[in-house]
Amino acid sequence: MTKITEIAPDIFRISTFFEAFNIQFCQFLVRGDEPLLFHTGMRGIFPVVRDAVASLMDPAKLRWLAFSHFEADECGALNEWMSIAPNAVPVCSLVGKMVSVDDFVGNDRSRGMTDGEVLETGSHRFRFIATPHVPHCWEAGFMFEETNGVLFCSDLFHQNGDTEPLTTSDVVESARDTIVEYQKGPLANYMPYTKSTDGELKRLAELKPKVLAAMHGSAFEGDGAQALNDYALMRKMLDSEN
Repeated sequence: MTKITEIAPDIFRISTFFEAFNIQFCQFLVRGDEPLLFHTGMRGIFPVVRDAVASLMDPAKLRWLAFSHFEADECGALNEWMSIAPNAVPVCSLVGKMVSVDDFVGNDRSRGMTDGEVLETGSHRFRFIATPHVPHCWEAGFMFEETNGVLFCSDLFHQNGDTEPLTTSDVVESARDTIVEYQKGPLANYMPYTKSTDGELKRLAELKPKVLAAMHGSAFEGDGAQALNDYALMRKMLDSEN
């Protein structure tokens, strides 16, 4: 079942729970002058996500299709979205555009962003933060919606289970449990820890987000800087234990 929750003014969390894998997949629709969808979802769930977006606006009017890195749940349905929204432009890191996305969608149709670059969509401003290998992949990056202080944080704060849409409770411990669980199976090393990880997380904390919009699990509303610093400490401690 797909659920829709407004987590900030005109920012909607669209979530589908897969019981067999105990995981939610979330997309985030930002309505406005130039609507933006963060995460396309996989091709297999395109119909349900499309219908969810259609309950909020005309999908054909989407202008931007943004994501962190090149992975099925991040951007697998790019071509499906572009087929129904002819003016939609994929937005990703410059590295992602160069090494994967232009080949995937064709005709140099994507916008590659550099660290600190801002995308203005009328009523919203999105700052791109390049974070190679955080959460994973060379081309990874984050979008920070400055208008409401929402950080679209991809796989950071991944919490397994059919969690509540928005919480003010701590999500770091649940994220730790997920990493530990994944280390015991075929999804081990899902979140690599490199010499740059701590610095990248602290750089995100400096944005002082008010909402952390995770792809998997509850969005967190509260002191985002503290949550990111706590997450950085948790990751450092986990790395030291392994």
